[in-house]
Amino acid sequence: QVQLVESGGGLVQSGGSLRLSCAGSGLTFSDYTMGWFRQAPGKEREFVGGVSNRGGTTKYAESVKGRFTISRDNAKNTVFLQMNSLKPEDTAIYYCAGRYSPAIFTNSQLYAYWGQGTQVTVSS
Repeated sequence: QVQLVESGGGLVQSGGSLRLSCAGSGLTFSDYTMGWFRQAPGKEREFVGGVSNRGGTTKYAESVKGRFTISRDNAKNTVFLQMNSLKPEDTAIYYCAGRYSPAIFTNSQLYAYWGQGTQVTVSS
């Protein structure tokens, strides 16, 4: 049974930083591209960024480029989302997702496995 479990969310002031983690189990983690998505109240789920299965390629949404960094440690079955210079508009539930593929996709429907999400709240 595949499980993805996010952690690291919380409340932070504008300009602050948070580091989210997503631990996977029940899958060969290095076979999966991992994506981070977020969903704010009343809005659709959106792509934040992704990292290819071996970690060689990353892709980011324009809204977070230069502020967020995705990395992974396949030996620990974990993917990370380092978020710096946070803004109130980054407030959302953040989800990690996995797709059996070497390529990064921005379409959430292409990801088979999802975590339960972790809340990030940025106060102004």
